[in-house]
Amino acid sequence: MNQPLFEPDPSSEARKGAKEGLNPVLKLALELGPLMVFFFANSRSDWLVEKIPALAEFGGPLFIATGLFMAATVLALAISWLLTRTLPIMPLVSGVVVMVFGALTLYLQDELFIKMKPTIVNVLFGAVLLGGLAFGKSLLGYVFDSAFRLDAEGWRKLTWRWGLFFLFLALLNEVVWRLFSTDFWVAFKVWGTMPITIAFTMSQMPLIMRHSLDEPAAKKK
Repeated sequence: MNQPLFEPDPSSEARKGAKEGLNPVLKLALELGPLMVFFFANSRSDWLVEKIPALAEFGGPLFIATGLFMAATVLALAISWLLTRTLPIMPLVSGVVVMVFGALTLYLQDELFIKMKPTIVNVLFGAVLLGGLAFGKSLLGYVFDSAFRLDAEGWRKLTWRWGLFFLFLALLNEVVWRLFSTDFWVAFKVWGTMPITIAFTMSQMPLIMRHSLDEPAAKKK
């Protein structure tokens, strides 16, 4: 049987098997690692150029950070592939947007493109989740099925909330990059967006608890 290129459907047996061996801490590190590289490279660009003079070819701090962000994103996806032999859907979509907008940023030497990347990604995710609901599909299982087992109503409600939250993040990104400095925007991507996302995730726990399903009998033995 051929190994699927992308992570399987949340309801399939193949999906369940693929998730069992994935370390949650490593999964989080692979998803957040490129963002941390982006923040570090922007804040310590002078030190990086001193250590690796070739990085000066990228341009200013944000352009150096963008180049390393692209490299870290590719590396994270490659490691994920080596560990699971599948590509995670949402990080892959985000990675494609990073590569496209990052390349435009470096080629045109224009910060606009990389600053718009979070807006595009979040609008895309929000539209996909809400659009899926319009066709009767709760697509959030691709993200959280390894952590939670919810009934159909629970997945619908959680997908609706996350869809709206992604659109909120898109709007927030537009406000921050348009009204504040580049350094503030970069810092906000790590130290602002992430705490807000964690707080939102925790606020959904009551809903998750209400709609959680018992573990299958086979797992209780």
